[in-house]
Amino acid sequence: MFAEADRERVRRRVLALAEADPRVAAGALVGSLANGGGDRYSDLDLAFGVADGVEPAAVLDDWQAALAAEEDAVRLFDLPAGATLYRVLLLPGALQVDLSCTPVARFAAASPRWELLFGAQVDRPLPEPAAAEELFGLGVHHALRARVCVERGRVWQAEHWLGELRDEALALACRRLGLATRHGRGFDDLPREVLSPLAEARARSLARPELLRALAAGVEGLLREAGEARLLAARLEAQLRALASPSL
Repeated sequence: MFAEADRERVRRRVLALAEADPRVAAGALVGSLANGGGDRYSDLDLAFGVADGVEPAAVLDDWQAALAAEEDAVRLFDLPAGATLYRVLLLPGALQVDLSCTPVARFAAASPRWELLFGAQVDRPLPEPAAAEELFGLGVHHALRARVCVERGRVWQAEHWLGELRDEALALACRRLGLATRHGRGFDDLPREVLSPLAEARARSLARPELLRALAAGVEGLLREAGEARLLAARLEAQLRALASPSL
């Protein structure tokens, strides 16, 4: 894997590109490395505010070309999110570099993991975590899709939805305990008494009885972690448990 010195070299090079680019007005270090955090495995995540009227893709295209020539960077994908465009690059040594560009009028911290490096940012409240009712509703959807896939004999797809169901239950637990809910960031910080029962929501095989057993464990985990969504859970509890029964 990449050395920390490699990551630091790339960080300095990207910042040099940004500071020399008249289209760029501000920059920030985000993600796990912000504010002195991270470890030797952390990727590099940099956000930039660009002048009004500047196309974010044009800026990222130019920087990608420079990093491809100098560092053999390869674009993995782009992710548009509102006015922001994220571009994910992979460099030798499995160094992931996430770059984003946002119109400077909307350049603001999107999470606590944000360290302004130059320029100015817009002050606005951080986004609220997903509501418990939303997380629970997603879990119900995933449980239903898992059962439908079992009945159709689409066992790989069923296993996919079981994982999604388990993740919503874990996200609810994270919300309850004040941990990060997105992308599994808080999962490993959950206490054993939360994680141990939900480990049973993993299917050990693709056989129908095992998929239904895992579904039942996932449903119980979702109900157990409903928390602020307990009123919604009470309305749907009977249907959820019926979904996991051997016969519908």
